[in-house]
Amino acid sequence: MRYFYTSFFILIIGLIAGYFLGGLEGVYIAALLVVLEISLSFDNAVVNAKILETMEPVWQQRFILFGMPIAVFGMRLLFPLAIVSIVTGMGLLETLQVAMNEPHRYEAILKTTETTIFAFGGAFLLMVFLDFFFQEHDVKWVTFVEGSKMMEQFSGVANIELITAIMVGIGLGHITQDFGVVLAFMYGVLLHSLLNMLDHFLSSDTVKSGIAGFIYLEVLDASFSFDGVIGAFALTSNIFIIMIGLGVGAMFVRSITLYFVEHKTLSEFRYLEHGAHYAIGILAIIMLIKITTHVSEAVTGTIGIGLISIAFLHSIWENRQGNQA
Repeated sequence: MRYFYTSFFILIIGLIAGYFLGGLEGVYIAALLVVLEISLSFDNAVVNAKILETMEPVWQQRFILFGMPIAVFGMRLLFPLAIVSIVTGMGLLETLQVAMNEPHRYEAILKTTETTIFAFGGAFLLMVFLDFFFQEHDVKWVTFVEGSKMMEQFSGVANIELITAIMVGIGLGHITQDFGVVLAFMYGVLLHSLLNMLDHFLSSDTVKSGIAGFIYLEVLDASFSFDGVIGAFALTSNIFIIMIGLGVGAMFVRSITLYFVEHKTLSEFRYLEHGAHYAIGILAIIMLIKITTHVSEAVTGTIGIGLISIAFLHSIWENRQGNQA
C-alpha cells in the first residue's frame, strides 16, 4: 500500500476541497470522477509501466515527479481552457473567468470542439494499438488472431500501421464529410510517428530515450484524458471539481504505474500488456465513433477494465498451469 499513501492523502484533500466547492454533492461528484478517470485510464497505467521499464531510473523519477502536475493542472485544467481560448479568441484569464462565472457557456464552447478532439485522440491511440498489434510477440494472447498466417503476412508489410490508420482516416472523412475532423485525425497519426522518429534517434539499443519517452507518455496521458474531461461535464460544470476528481484519479493511475514497474507486474502476468493494448484499441474506436454517435463513458470504462481483468485472470491461470506442469 505504500505506493498509494500519497494518492489517498491527496484524495482526502480533494474531497475536502470538493465539499467547500459544492457541499456533499461536490464530494460525491468528485468521487465519481475519480472512479471515472481510473476506469478510463487503467490501461494507460499498464502501457506507461511497459514504457517506463525501458527508461533510465532518472527519467522514471522525472515522469512521476513532473508528470503529475502536468497531468492534473495541464491536461485537466489548462488544456480545456486553452481549447476554448483558441476557439473564441479570448485570453486564458478571460476564459478562466467565463469557466468560473458562466460554466454552461464554457461547456457549450468546449463541446463544439469535441469532434476534432476525439479525432486527434482517437488517431493517436489507434496508432499506439496498431504499433503493438502488428509487432512480433513471443507471447501471444488471442492466438487465433495473433498467431494466424494472415497476421504473419500483414505484419511483414512495410508501414502497415500507417497504411491502416490512413485507411481509417479516409473512411472517417467519407462518413463525416468534415475536413477539420480528417485534419485532426492526421495530426494525431503524424504526432505518433514523429515521437517514434525522435525516440529512434535518441535511444540506445537497450534504453528508451528519456526525453522522447517522457513526451510520449505525456501525449498518451493527454489522449486518455480527452474522454474524461469532456464526459465530466455530464456530472458538473464546475471546472475545479472536474480538475480535482480527474486529477486525483490521475494520481492513482500514476501510483498503479509505479507499482507495476517496481514489482515487474507485466513480466509476472504475461497477458496484461495485451489486454491493455486491446482496451486502447477499443477506446480509440469508441472515440472515433463518438464523433457522430454518443457513447457513454461508463461503457468505455467497463470495456477497458473488463479486458484487463480477463487478461489478468488468464495470466494467473497460465501461471498455475505452468507451476503444475
